[in-house]
Amino acid sequence: MSDSTYPSKQQQSENLTELERQYILLTQNGMPIVSKPYHHLAEQLKISVEDTLAMTKDLLARGVIRRIAAVPNHYRAGYTFNGMTVWDVKDEDVQKYGTLLGQLPFVSHCYQRPRRLPEWNFNLFAMIHGKNEQQIDEYRIQIKKLLADVLQTSEQSSNEMLTSSKILKKTGLRLQAK
Repeated sequence: MSDSTYPSKQQQSENLTELERQYILLTQNGMPIVSKPYHHLAEQLKISVEDTLAMTKDLLARGVIRRIAAVPNHYRAGYTFNGMTVWDVKDEDVQKYGTLLGQLPFVSHCYQRPRRLPEWNFNLFAMIHGKNEQQIDEYRIQIKKLLADVLQTSEQSSNEMLTSSKILKKTGLRLQAK
């Protein structure tokens, strides 16, 4: 599916009701860390918990919210070495093997990206985390064994690993309070 089938970020924010906008402002930096976050949101929004949950489902269905998930800080958990492994996999096998890699315990996320030939022939990306450089190298070897039958090119050019050189704070789109 092409990006053109989705409304632009500007269109999405212009189509929000004031209540939806308030919901996003309350949650865009993370859900409240309380025992009942949707109750807390309902209280802040001055609506029922049922209405808050219904709004959440609607925003998800419309694509305004892409997902609700815990985002652990892998650095604080001791996983300070990271590598984005990139693979040149047969196009017809990307979905199957992407799903397989995404289920590995040391892979935090895995996705397909278009090749940028002739400079960049990789189409499958898998982010791995480890406690040291040796561990992420071992994980990369495990992935290479899993992909052995579907790698497109020679042993030397079938994959790379891009490692982190510094920590960057990642955030998505943020609305500003009016």
